[in-house]
Amino acid sequence: MISERLVTIGIVAGEASGDILGAGLIHALRQRYPNARFVGIGGEEMKASGFHSLVPMERLSVMGLVEVLKHIRELVSIRHRVRDYFLSTPPDIVIGIDSPDFTIGLELQLREAGIRTAHYVSPTVWAWRRKRIFKIARAVDMMLTLFPFEARFYEEHSVPVTFVGHPLADAVPLHTDTDGARKALEIEGEGPVLAILPGSRQGEVERLGGLFLATAHWLQSRRSDVQLVIPCVNPARLRQVQAIIDAEAVKLPVKLVLGRSREVMAAADVVLLASGTATLEAMLLKKPMVVGYRLNSFTYFLASKLVKVPYVALPNLLARKELVPERLQDEATPEALGQAVLERLESKNQVEELKGAFTELHEQLRRNASQRAAEALVPLIEGNSG
Repeated sequence: MISERLVTIGIVAGEASGDILGAGLIHALRQRYPNARFVGIGGEEMKASGFHSLVPMERLSVMGLVEVLKHIRELVSIRHRVRDYFLSTPPDIVIGIDSPDFTIGLELQLREAGIRTAHYVSPTVWAWRRKRIFKIARAVDMMLTLFPFEARFYEEHSVPVTFVGHPLADAVPLHTDTDGARKALEIEGEGPVLAILPGSRQGEVERLGGLFLATAHWLQSRRSDVQLVIPCVNPARLRQVQAIIDAEAVKLPVKLVLGRSREVMAAADVVLLASGTATLEAMLLKKPMVVGYRLNSFTYFLASKLVKVPYVALPNLLARKELVPERLQDEATPEALGQAVLERLESKNQVEELKGAFTELHEQLRRNASQRAAEALVPLIEGNSG
């Protein structure tokens, strides 16, 4: 039902992925509230949807502990400014999108002042620092999760929650045009294609780039027809990967591509990649994958003590079993990774079963996330939180 009521909806997003989610949410909410006013912090995508940003979103886009500490005074100042704005002109609801270290604290202060709040994209509270759930329970009237296993965690702790699905599952078609992707990338050989994704950040590429290239060496010594393609998220990563290739004693025939990681994965027969969102994207493209990851030894020791989940790859977390092999830390060797890739190149029956499982998971996540999120927020906007 369309409401002509003039509502004010606060949204706070702190990074590019949140900006995209926020724009989708604004579009869906505007279908219900065409006269709505949207204000808070957002990026170019949200501003293009008619959003008013109180400060540039880029001032929140800080990665890493050292960088956060360097900018802590500014971040605190921005949070106080946004809090004071919403307290002086209370909106009908405030929605924090991801960036939990910034948004959850803000939501808590606003909710304690009587403003309804919601949070879109669960923090990884289900995986580590689980005691954060008690602060989250005080901070939000509704949690909107992208994955069903996250919603189960909140239900177990009596926090109001709605599983809305993942926007990426809405965006990626159910069927992948592998041939079309190969033509677009000008991959013309007859041999199978291995996509290699060692991560998007400098530190990840430092830790995994050489390992993944050594894995490719191992594989090509057994399957010389395998074609290697590496997408690089930006020119800096492309130069970094090229330098790693140039430093190898034996030169590998590798095709480097600037950006276009989804297209590269779509063109592949198998994907060798770091853990992270890319594993979800590979799953949605129905691609067999092998996940490898290494951390600093001390960081890994701490993580192994703190993390409370049995898997790191999203397909395995979603399926609640190991659909894709994970080779972590000391187990991440060229031989172990290469053998896992080789098995997936040479086992058609296994690959077909895997594609079926991935299709089921894709359909589970394909829920028109922006629309479902908007529908879940309407009772709060209308003042009926239950």
